[in-house]
Amino acid sequence: MISKSRNYDSLRGTRRTLLRNMLAIPATLAMAHFSLPVLADSANTTGLAVTDSTVTVGILHSVTGTMAISETGSVQAEKLAIDQINAMGGVLGRKIEYTQEDGASDWPTFAEKAKKLLVSDKVAAVFGCWTSASRKAVLPVFEQYNGMLYYPTFYEGLEQSPNVIYTGQEATQQILEGLNWASETKGAKKYFLLGSDYIWPRTSNKIARKHIENVLHEQVVGEEYYPLGHTQFNSVINKIKLKKPDVVFISVVGGSNVAFYKQLKAAGIDMTKEKPLFLTISVTEDEILGIGGENIDGIYASMKYFQSLPNANNAAFVKAFKAKYGKDIVIGDVTQAAYLGPWLWKAAVEKAGSFDIDKVREASPGIELTTAPEGYVRVHPNHHLWSKTRIGRAQLDGQYKVVYESAELIEPNPFPKGYQ
Repeated sequence: MISKSRNYDSLRGTRRTLLRNMLAIPATLAMAHFSLPVLADSANTTGLAVTDSTVTVGILHSVTGTMAISETGSVQAEKLAIDQINAMGGVLGRKIEYTQEDGASDWPTFAEKAKKLLVSDKVAAVFGCWTSASRKAVLPVFEQYNGMLYYPTFYEGLEQSPNVIYTGQEATQQILEGLNWASETKGAKKYFLLGSDYIWPRTSNKIARKHIENVLHEQVVGEEYYPLGHTQFNSVINKIKLKKPDVVFISVVGGSNVAFYKQLKAAGIDMTKEKPLFLTISVTEDEILGIGGENIDGIYASMKYFQSLPNANNAAFVKAFKAKYGKDIVIGDVTQAAYLGPWLWKAAVEKAGSFDIDKVREASPGIELTTAPEGYVRVHPNHHLWSKTRIGRAQLDGQYKVVYESAELIEPNPFPKGYQ
């Protein structure tokens, strides 16, 4: 009897042990579910939308509203870059998929969509925004949730974020170089500043005024702003005629450009005569497509890229872009800068060996692209790009003819002393 009892107790103990082990299995499996990717693939440790075969990124631009005329090209360029990267095998052996959201030319909407992409969709990077207002709206979201934004637009500077790679130019590379060119090459003495009414044009013109008055020792004879989407410019055109500036420095954006330049021509102003000289920092070939080359022939633009750039990188880019979107498509400065975003991200991810945001951030400074359509770019520790400045003159065919190019790459300086 004693022997049987001991056998029973032993059996009962064994059952209890087995039961405990069975109950422990789900917890063990749950732990394994999270830890297996770490053991299997160090690139997939982030909690982001990364699988063994895909990685998901976000595209966030306005495809509706007044800014769609400017931002559609950015969407096209980012998708082209993604297609080309996938054709080469993707990033760390994974094909790129994308989730696209529409900022709808509305800054609160941009913030809402940015949060969705980072929190719900858990994208590994976002390529997006155009206006500084949209970038400022999403910046707190990217910093709070530690996302990475690749921002393609030339902008006013005075910003540097660990969560943004700025692939367009900042003020010292675009505004100051453009004004220097107008002063030195065209002998300009009097300037009229005209912009849309939001942060980028106002801050850009604040910087421009300081440079004109304090560095060039010349005169600002007028400064005007109009709401986004504004279409009645006859009043300011009359002011320009009255003030007789040598240069009208323009930062009007979006669909308003169509009305402004058509009304200039209707008012009898011949821009090819350069009296006054119209110098824009916002009208790319994308906008000219809507404005019409006949309505803008003769103006100048200060930017880093024009579709007409004669180099092998750009020839291949333009050919691929037209093959995907049609022979009549045009490519502007911001479109090209948007194209750089996925390539710079790919290079940083592969340098880091991981999709982890912190590791990608750490790997980004020093990343260079020798295949950039603009020629060559390199990421500065301040997250902006070294790039050249070019001046183009608009032609009847809607393209710019490059009339000036800086001899060297210009180091980005988003916080220039004396301009803040």
